[in-house]
Amino acid sequence: MNFMFYLSSVLLGVGLAMDAFTVSIANGMSNQNTGFGTALRITAVYAFFQFTMPMLGWFLVHEAVKALSLFNRFVPWIALILLVHLGGRMIFEGLHGRSEANRVEGEPDGLEATLTSPTGLALWTLLLQGIATSIDALSIGFAITAYDVKMAFVCSTIIAAVTWGMCVTGIFIGKRVGKLFSAHATIVGGIILVLIGIEVFAKGALL
Repeated sequence: MNFMFYLSSVLLGVGLAMDAFTVSIANGMSNQNTGFGTALRITAVYAFFQFTMPMLGWFLVHEAVKALSLFNRFVPWIALILLVHLGGRMIFEGLHGRSEANRVEGEPDGLEATLTSPTGLALWTLLLQGIATSIDALSIGFAITAYDVKMAFVCSTIIAAVTWGMCVTGIFIGKRVGKLFSAHATIVGGIILVLIGIEVFAKGALL
């Protein structure tokens, strides 16, 4: 492992983290009360999936190439469905004033609820975001097929670290931007998620 290996891993991490970074901005816009500690824990979920997907892809390349090739055909569709669903729900909640009502009543909302909701629904939303924004990283297993397991692990760890840092930054950028949109921030955040889903689909299925 030399300098170019680490540099390429960092650049790969930046490229793979862009969708998660944008989702973090959208989440920050619609959740103005997210603290630094909560942001760290939430974005750790995105980093976890960004680590897991390349390692899973690397394993499948060595153990089940045909299965991975077949699965890759469905990746754009899965990302589209998940992100459109999540974005649509954010838009719906924004239009019906649910987020604003929760803030007035002092109830946990959005990302804050991922750690406090007894129903687990908010946590499920976070997990879906993590999967949707990292699922295309599964195909990176093809790109790192020449790596041994140690190199693949280090590369995936770097990707996860880059994702974590970018997403924490994204949340706080979103909080700043969200103040400009006020009550409409949740709607704008939902629209962003839908657009990301369309972009991932177009990039993977149409190009």
